Amino acid sequence: MYTTYFTTATDVALVGGGAYPQPGEISLSHNGVLFLDELPEFKRGVLEVMRQPLEDREVTISRAKFTVTYPSSFMLVASMNPSPSGYFNDPDAPATSSPAEMQRYLSKISGPLLDRIDIHIEVTPVPFEKLSEERRGESSVDIRKRVTLARHLQTERFKESESVHYNAQMSVRQIRKFCALDEASKALLKTAMERLNLSARAYDRILKVSRTIADLENSENIKGNHISEAIQYRSLDRDGWLG
Repeated sequence: MYTTYFTTATDVALVGGGAYPQPGEISLSHNGVLFLDELPEFKRGVLEVMRQPLEDREVTISRAKFTVTYPSSFMLVASMNPSPSGYFNDPDAPATSSPAEMQRYLSKISGPLLDRIDIHIEVTPVPFEKLSEERRGESSVDIRKRVTLARHLQTERFKESESVHYNAQMSVRQIRKFCALDEASKALLKTAMERLNLSARAYDRILKVSRTIADLENSENIKGNHISEAIQYRSLDRDGWLG
């Protein structure tokens, strides 16, 4: 299932509820994808109610006479402009948003919510030369083969577990077991943690993503380049991102 949701959503519509509790979009997207467009335009309270379902992969709605638990193991995909004008960090565009306006805009997305998102990617404007070049990238067929192989590796890795089927679902104990690092990789991650002031939750997310990157390369062990790539996918954690 693939669900797209827009900024008019309420917390009940997203998470579920009502006098006779009904599932919300996060449960209707169970085992699928939930896409939130223009993330900072949502009310902060609406976004905050997703924090626990993203962590527990289920949502519990309590009423006076009964409690209902709905599954909510979904992939959250969100997009946003980097500033109200959309031109932040673009050297060729005029600065049309003040630092205060940008801070107010981005503050709708809390640190704890960002911690629960595995990958943050900053997309910069693509110059004409890149758009017009004839060089072709990797084909979708080849990418599909690599992804299928990585999923097969994960299926084998967690075949003895009833509740975990892929890397993103790993518990802390499983992370320690399947994401062992050599000394060089540990040092690299330690430096990133200290310089970026990352949380313990972000640390676990980096290890999970690193494990998946290694799987895509059919590598049994996580290497330094896998850690480096995973760290690069935490762009919103970087000091100075707001300029």
